[in-house]
Amino acid sequence: MPEPWIVDRNVSEQDLTDTVLEHGFAIVHEALELTELARLYGELDRHFADAEFSEGLFYGKATKRFGRVLSKSKQAQALCLNRFALGPARAILGSSCEEIQLNLTQAIEISPGSLSQAPHRDQDIWLGAAHSGEMMLNAMWALDDFTRENGATLVWPGTHRQPEVQIPDTDGVAAVMPAGSLCLFLGSTIHNGGANFSDCPRRGLVMSYCLGWLKPCENPWLSYPPEIAREFSPELAQLIGYRQDCPSLNNVDGRCPSELLRKDRPPLAFSEKLTAEQTAMIEQFNQMQLAYNSKAA
Repeated sequence: MPEPWIVDRNVSEQDLTDTVLEHGFAIVHEALELTELARLYGELDRHFADAEFSEGLFYGKATKRFGRVLSKSKQAQALCLNRFALGPARAILGSSCEEIQLNLTQAIEISPGSLSQAPHRDQDIWLGAAHSGEMMLNAMWALDDFTRENGATLVWPGTHRQPEVQIPDTDGVAAVMPAGSLCLFLGSTIHNGGANFSDCPRRGLVMSYCLGWLKPCENPWLSYPPEIAREFSPELAQLIGYRQDCPSLNNVDGRCPSELLRKDRPPLAFSEKLTAEQTAMIEQFNQMQLAYNSKAA
């Protein structure tokens, strides 16, 4: 009998979301079609070959990483909007922000001999944020088979409900899954990259989503400037930050950043974007002014 956090590609969005919230993570076996996986692998292969090994203790000196994946792979663009990842991300994070956003894209190759990472919670990067709920959902896509021997991601089930735990005293669960599968885990769930005891490197691709008002880990506007982002779909461009949030947050010359993606952008005036409550309050205030002025006249 499979573990309760393992589901197949026929799972509903609601059941997948519930599984993530219950255990802190979920594994969707064979979430990608074989053609999608082959296209993704082929588009990223040369970038893995060209990537340098990481520096520092956390990223791993025997691990290759590279970002800005959406500019390197058309299939990755589609993957970013995949229903198995984006649906639960919106369901889990959407109630705490107007729009969720892409936190980062990161391709990872763990080489033989690589040590395991220190266990950690990804959303600890925002320890100063005054928010007690979930801030992030990660989608780890397996480009190769993930095994206990080759460095499968390790996850500690239930630790999203144990904020007092820093370093678990139990072994993590290895996210063992075939290539093309997906491991979703909350930013509050303790996890790490496993050690690679095999003779072959292990490749994975992380798509991470977070609350729209947080500073994302990967700077989206430098990673995907207008000349690149205008080739994305409107939904993807919005997800990486080419949008305006209420009240007039993230504007350029008082306009939505998405207008920078227009090739024939005309001169435009400042234009506000307010919440319904703010609009009603300002309208009420203006009516009071008009009433007062008419009496004074």
